[in-house]
Amino acid sequence: MEENELLVIRRQKLQQLIDKKVDPFGGSFEVSGSISEIRDAFAEGQPVHAAGRITAHRNMGKSQFLDLSDISGRIQIFVNLKECSPDDAEIFQLLDLGDFLGVEGECFLTKTGEPTIRVARFQVLTKTLRPLPDKWHGVSDVEVRYRQRYLDLIANPESRRIFLQRSRVAREIREFLHQRGFIEVETPMMQTIAGGAAAQPFQTYHNTLGINLFLRIAPELYLKRLLVGGFPKVFEMNRNFRNEGISRRHNPEFTMLEVYWAYADFHQMAELVEELICYLAETVIGTWNSETDDPSATSVASSPLRRSNSRN
Repeated sequence: MEENELLVIRRQKLQQLIDKKVDPFGGSFEVSGSISEIRDAFAEGQPVHAAGRITAHRNMGKSQFLDLSDISGRIQIFVNLKECSPDDAEIFQLLDLGDFLGVEGECFLTKTGEPTIRVARFQVLTKTLRPLPDKWHGVSDVEVRYRQRYLDLIANPESRRIFLQRSRVAREIREFLHQRGFIEVETPMMQTIAGGAAAQPFQTYHNTLGINLFLRIAPELYLKRLLVGGFPKVFEMNRNFRNEGISRRHNPEFTMLEVYWAYADFHQMAELVEELICYLAETVIGTWNSETDDPSATSVASSPLRRSNSRN
């Protein structure tokens, strides 16, 4: 079926939900935790509330099995249409892959040992009007992947893993520097002088002040002013902008980390950076060996380089 035909059908279902006084784009729903947390704490007979996107549907007549997914994982839910009211059964028939659903029920194991939620009540949280990307191939068009990143995150588990890993790297960088007495600051992104690096800036105009300003190409100059003001250890991890070419190695808008440490020399800063990289490898990845997931691989903690820096 063509996508335009699917859109027409889904819009018809949307209107049917509205006619049945079901809000297709609103309402709160309290959950017991993320789907991975629910799976980790799974116990037969335990009551739970879960919410997620419908990513699979196995229709077995009155017995309906669906997968609910979020960024942490998936869990199977079971709906017995014979136990539903006529109105709920009609509403259930208006659901599609991609819709967000909240469910309340009890945990049980199927005959095959699959952790499942037996649904006693469900709530439509969001009606999806466009079909999901292809289940098996995901988003294969590179242009679509980068311009519509949300589709890539829905369809490609590896993209979600990298996204979450990047978030953890940023969090651990902050934790590492905070533990060593560095203060995180935020400096102006609009600056009167495009300094701190050699790059072409974006320009803008401030209507109230009547002056030209530049989106910063680096936070360096303002961070150094904080050193002058008496802050001995500062850092900023934030956005910079450079009005230059676009490639796989360069983006006009990017995140930069800059760290300044008064009274320290080059060698101390080099050791700090080395220790930071070691800390991130150990904490986030668990090994320096990026080519294996084997837990027996040489870890950062046991490496000669790590031991040489243990005094820091």
